[in-house]
Amino acid sequence: MVTTSNIMLIDDDEIFTYIIKKIIDETKLADQINIFGNGREAITYLEEVANNADALPEVIFLDLNMPILDGWGFLEEYIKLKPNLSKKINLYIITTSVSPMDFKKAKSYSEVSDFIVKPMAKERFIEIIKELSVR
Repeated sequence: MVTTSNIMLIDDDEIFTYIIKKIIDETKLADQINIFGNGREAITYLEEVANNADALPEVIFLDLNMPILDGWGFLEEYIKLKPNLSKKINLYIITTSVSPMDFKKAKSYSEVSDFIVKPMAKERFIEIIKELSVR
C-alpha cells in the first residue's frame, strides 16, 4: 500500500489525536506522525527542520481552535516560513467549526488543500494519503 513518511498533526484535542494515531497504525499509511498541541510548537519545529526534507512532513492536519497560537495564527506564520522549507507540504484544516466564514477564510489561503469538519472518517484519511502519493 502507498504510504507517506511523515504527517504533522496540530491539534490540542487528545481524543482526536488518539483517533488519528489509531487510524495511522491500522492503515500503515504513514511511517511517522508528529503531534503538536498548538501552532507555536509546530512553527518552532518547522523552523528547526526547514532545510531537512526528510524531517519535514508531507502533510499537515491543522485545527483552528487551539491555545497559544491558533490555526489562523499558524497559517500566517507558515506563509512567512514557506519559502524557506525544503519541500512542498500539503495542508488540510480539520476543525469542529461549521462556520461559513471559517470555510470561506480557509479557502482564501492557497496553502490550504481542503477544509474538513471533524470527525474525519478513516476513508477520507486514506483518500488524502493516496492523493498525495500520486502527485
